[in-house]
Amino acid sequence: MDFKDIKELIRVFDKSELNKLKIKEGDFEISMGKGFDGAIEMAPVTSMAPAAHPVAISTPSISAPVETSCSTEKGVQTCSDTINSPMVGTYYAAPSPGSPAFVKAGDTVRKGQTLCILEAMKIMNEVEAECDCKILEVLVKDADPVEYDMPLFVIEKL
Repeated sequence: MDFKDIKELIRVFDKSELNKLKIKEGDFEISMGKGFDGAIEMAPVTSMAPAAHPVAISTPSISAPVETSCSTEKGVQTCSDTINSPMVGTYYAAPSPGSPAFVKAGDTVRKGQTLCILEAMKIMNEVEAECDCKILEVLVKDADPVEYDMPLFVIEKL
């Protein structure tokens, strides 16, 4: 095969629906392929603006661990229980814009009740209470980014 024949073969292969082609003629051998060849090329990640608010929710549920933290001020030690973020993501207090918040300060919640939504990689994850408790304080604002193990709520166990 000469260069002209190879060029024509490539053109025909490109327009065909074939994914692979291998031709062997005497000592000459050529193989061509389209699509995924096993090599992965990573593109640089660009920062995107956060979503205004979740719209549709198809959510897995995550139980949020309760931790007790203590601090000492003026010789007096005070301890409080907190519900911490089980993941890195964006905190949403309500299921959609304009909807009431899942919980607010003063609310009593039951084990398994949804407390908030954490968005991670465009997946909306419902965070559920791990125990019956009273919400004393909400520590984050709607659409704030949260870190793993960051306190979200101050609670009183019931």
